[in-house]
Amino acid sequence: MLRVELRDGLAVLTLDRPGQLNAIGSGMVERLTRALDDVRDDEDVRAVVLTGAGRAFSAGADLGEIESFVSPGQFRAFVGRLTDAYALLEDFPKPSVAAVHGFAFGGGLELALACDLRVVERGARLGLPEMKLGVLPGAGGTQRLPRLVPPAIAKQMILTGEPIDAERAWQLGLVNELAEPGAVLAAAEKLAGGLTAGAPLALAAGKHLIDHGLGMDLRTAIAYERETVSVLFTTGDRKEGLKAFRERRPGEFRGR
Repeated sequence: MLRVELRDGLAVLTLDRPGQLNAIGSGMVERLTRALDDVRDDEDVRAVVLTGAGRAFSAGADLGEIESFVSPGQFRAFVGRLTDAYALLEDFPKPSVAAVHGFAFGGGLELALACDLRVVERGARLGLPEMKLGVLPGAGGTQRLPRLVPPAIAKQMILTGEPIDAERAWQLGLVNELAEPGAVLAAAEKLAGGLTAGAPLALAAGKHLIDHGLGMDLRTAIAYERETVSVLFTTGDRKEGLKAFRERRPGEFRGR
């Protein structure tokens, strides 16, 4: 249901329900949460890549499971588990890259939105079709999407339920890189591999500053940045970075 592979400083997490187009149910959410907890404590892992098995990244939330709910409370609890898992990914101290092929719809796109970066195969489609089911995205889609693309575009996608293709998503800045068909995972691993060369403490701090600074006024955010950078100055990684620069070699960062 969720495969975890560790290689070259990366944790590659693969949604593995190809017969159900990697629909995301409670079991998948539980395994994703557990995998992220394990990866967080693994010092050999510097970045995370998320992808899907088969012909798509993910068709979204498991509608079969949702249809089995007999009360609004069950649905609320399911959405709570989903949003908690995606928040864990968004706040994760190690950078994450989504490798999207085929399509990412509904909760599948919301999972990709929770990642730091997105690499998408040319021709893939991205959408939030919940409006066509009489509901709305419930795992962060109405909030994360308009923070990544112009609000008018987010409204169009959410209120019509119509998807956009990878090329349009790239033009809008939703996608960091386009990959040729069949090469999206390799492209995502290459991008993530470049991140693993960074100092872990600085990577985590950079993620935090960008994500949380956007909710602050500019002066407060800059003051927060100043304090964070001052703390990083005291780290062993900062000393190693300067030494490596002087010696004209890559830094060997330890996250300390």
